[in-house]
Amino acid sequence: MKSSRFKPSLLSSLLVSLVSCYTFADNKPAVDYSDVFALEYPASPQFSNNGDTLYYVKRSMDKMTDSSVSQVWKHSLEKHNNTPVLADVAGLISYRVSPQGDRIAYTARSSSGPQLFMHYLAENKTVQLTQLEKSPFGITWSPSGESLAFFMRVEHATPSFFKGMPAAPKGAKWADTAKVIDHIQYRADGGGYTKPGYTSVFLISAEGGIAKQLGKEGVPHSGSIEFSNDGTTLFTSANLAEEPELVPFGDDIVSYDVQTAEFKQVTEQLGSEVSPHISPDGKWLAYLYIEDQKLSYQFPELVIHSLKNGKERKLSVALDRSIQDLAWSPDSKHLVMSYLDAGKTRLAKAKLDGDIIGLPVELGGQSLGRPYTSGEFTVSNKGDIAFTSSSSQRPAELELLNANNKVSPITNMNRDWLTQRTLADVQPLAVTSSIDGITIDAWVATPPNFDPNKTYPLILEIHGGPHAAYGPQFAMEIQLMAAKGYVVVWSNPRGSSSYGSEFGNLIHHDYPSKDYNDLMDVVDVAAAASYVDKENLFITGGSGGGTLTAWSIGKTNRFKAAVVAKPVINWISFSLTADAYPYFTQYWMEKMPWNNHETLWQHSPLSLVGNVSTPTMLLTGESDYRTPISETEQYYQALKLNGIESAMVRLPGASHGIASRPTRLMQKVGNIIAWFDKYKTEEK
Repeated sequence: MKSSRFKPSLLSSLLVSLVSCYTFADNKPAVDYSDVFALEYPASPQFSNNGDTLYYVKRSMDKMTDSSVSQVWKHSLEKHNNTPVLADVAGLISYRVSPQGDRIAYTARSSSGPQLFMHYLAENKTVQLTQLEKSPFGITWSPSGESLAFFMRVEHATPSFFKGMPAAPKGAKWADTAKVIDHIQYRADGGGYTKPGYTSVFLISAEGGIAKQLGKEGVPHSGSIEFSNDGTTLFTSANLAEEPELVPFGDDIVSYDVQTAEFKQVTEQLGSEVSPHISPDGKWLAYLYIEDQKLSYQFPELVIHSLKNGKERKLSVALDRSIQDLAWSPDSKHLVMSYLDAGKTRLAKAKLDGDIIGLPVELGGQSLGRPYTSGEFTVSNKGDIAFTSSSSQRPAELELLNANNKVSPITNMNRDWLTQRTLADVQPLAVTSSIDGITIDAWVATPPNFDPNKTYPLILEIHGGPHAAYGPQFAMEIQLMAAKGYVVVWSNPRGSSSYGSEFGNLIHHDYPSKDYNDLMDVVDVAAAASYVDKENLFITGGSGGGTLTAWSIGKTNRFKAAVVAKPVINWISFSLTADAYPYFTQYWMEKMPWNNHETLWQHSPLSLVGNVSTPTMLLTGESDYRTPISETEQYYQALKLNGIESAMVRLPGASHGIASRPTRLMQKVGNIIAWFDKYKTEEK
């Protein structure tokens, strides 16, 4: 895509900002909505076979298509320079560097849908490998570089019952044919309505040709794909349950003989085993295991499996934290793993004897909208670790950790933009629960050019999940709110991830509950600051945060206004309309909804709507199937019937990830600020 990356000139940026932003003594304006298009960040780092070159995806925003654009770049560890490799690929989705370092296989959109392509680095030539009917994903090279494996959905014929429909007369305009649905997972947030089918594993020659289905017929596969070191066996995960869509944690590691397609089940624990990784010496299979205890908060731990005798060992039991990703060291003596801890994503070495050694880095910065934990890393055959790193003051950049634990920068994508803007300062906030004394992590952002002698309105921003985590990460939504003159506070109430199993399950079958009290404790501490206007407190949150926002205004009238984004309002209706209903009904609820009506109603914000006096805006994507817009409509109509000042903002085409496009992020924050500004009382 030759001109799809949008880089605003300094002059145009300043002209826009001088009109619409706060401008300060140093002539550096605060961020504004148009700055969303200026953001860039790295993703998917991968080392070359010799470890001297680091490839990565550079993601930027395209103002003309209102989308993010991906380009493959490379960094020379010897020359310390960054150069583009695949900069003109329209619709790049994912890529993988060959084991020999001479080619890049990638998926990209084409006129016939997403397809596989091969780029030859030395020749700088690209060929299209496939003409597939469905989208390939999860591409993985065989060790020899002769073939590629990938996932692809296999669809069944749509059922039809009525066979006696008469033929329409010539020129007649009859109604569309009825759509018949008889499968369990019939729609997916962000993907719409689906046909019956399953995801299987396929093989194709690296020179193209016909893709061969390797996966067992009718069995859904997921996670990742890994070849044995000699390339004869392929490992992946498969759900072998009779009704796999009703068993969310039913994956086992399985293997296939590449030549004969012979199938073997490698693991069969009660729970889910995913993400197989073969050690460089070929002795061990590492994977992530979730023990299924039917808890609402269950996270993976690290297990190694001997390929010689099948014996297994858990390596991360003592850690009590959610493992995110893993990679073997070149000498096979330990694994590098990322894990969530106290609102941050950290790295550690897990030795085969169970010792865990923390590494002096933190990952993050790829969740640009809100301050969620995030981050990626990769390990070279020399033991170097490249990782995404960020702070509250900048989006993600790539850094390198060498064998001596020395960290050096690789990219500085946002340097020009950051030197032209004044950002909000972010500081930690110490909060202790008034109920039981547990510690609640929180953070506060103050407006640019902050004056402690003035007072500012305060916004409480609540994360979703509810088993997710915020942290001191760069977040454009937070920066925009602060730039408009608000103090913003966010936190990790009980139930949040990154604090262990016990903390996460304090709201098991009891949500919302005491997490509301934690949030009010956060507001109490934040509002106690002399610079906070106690008469101008506001509240908002999305998904689980939207649920807690609606719950909070049913419990208290301390907030001047609220914005409830993509919420669950009625657990009974939600459980039977959400796309992931097999999971929600089994793990978030003690019984099926028709047998659990009273308990679900007691935890539904709709049960408290009669108490609400807070002016409330609702904000949801019209194509949201995770927390369907019918939840929003219920609450809006209840508020109207109750005579509450309210508005419903619907984003056409948006799924649960409202901020998936730059202008939607702007619309989301812009509507929130406009609603709060409407009800904010000016300081006398």
